[in-house]
Amino acid sequence: MGKVKMTIPQCREMKGKTKKFTMITAYDVLLASVIEKTPIEMILVGDSLGMTVLGYDSTVPVTMEDIIHHTKPVVKGAPNTLIVGDMPFGSYNTGIGDAIRNANRIMKEGGADAVKLEGGKNVAPIVAAMVNGGIPVMGHIGLTPQTAGQLGGFKVQGKDAEAAKQLLEDAKALAQAGAFAIVLECIPAPVAKMITEQLNIPTMGIGAGPYCDAQVLVTQDLLGMFDRFVPKMVKQYAQLNKQMVDALNSFYQETQDGVFPGPEHSFGMKEEDLKRLY
Repeated sequence: MGKVKMTIPQCREMKGKTKKFTMITAYDVLLASVIEKTPIEMILVGDSLGMTVLGYDSTVPVTMEDIIHHTKPVVKGAPNTLIVGDMPFGSYNTGIGDAIRNANRIMKEGGADAVKLEGGKNVAPIVAAMVNGGIPVMGHIGLTPQTAGQLGGFKVQGKDAEAAKQLLEDAKALAQAGAFAIVLECIPAPVAKMITEQLNIPTMGIGAGPYCDAQVLVTQDLLGMFDRFVPKMVKQYAQLNKQMVDALNSFYQETQDGVFPGPEHSFGMKEEDLKRLY
């Protein structure tokens, strides 16, 4: 039996289960098709593509067109994986009408099954309006990369009691607004545990400890595709950057040495036709 696509109701039903579920990022058909071969239930077409694919210093410059453009091939590559499209900066904080229109675009033009947006109580009315309009919404609190500058940079959030209580209030507001799950990013594990225990929807942790209902990672970080600083919250399950560099160096060197292409990689022709060329 092949992979069966998780539905939004099935995601909700994962709340409090012993079995955890997972979500990782993808931005193209190649990586999506690899993920499709695994049990991983969800793919996020994240605005992290701004930093991992487009070379920006932050996620802020990512546009709606970027998200839609990258969602389309992911949907094609992973038809049996639940696809969540990120709402980029400026696509929902300008009003409920804009938020609904842009979320509809991500689903209708991009083909996503749901959308994700950052923020707590401040975006709860937007989430409620979107859900009432039939749009499945995933929340995201804690370290919110789109507004990291206001948070003092990419730092752990909710480290003191008051900040932790604020995160809990934000999470409850999103759940009450109708979000089907909430990403908790870069917060202390005990805080994530408290929030997870008090919500009736799944929590999805990235740098939030082991108590969440699901775990999330950026695929390029998980696979070690970058030769750079590895955040504390990331576990590298492979070091593909070194393997890729080694492979490219081997191609270059074999070309210089005349080893590649060999007979097994070359095409010949009939002897009589060859003679007619000279």
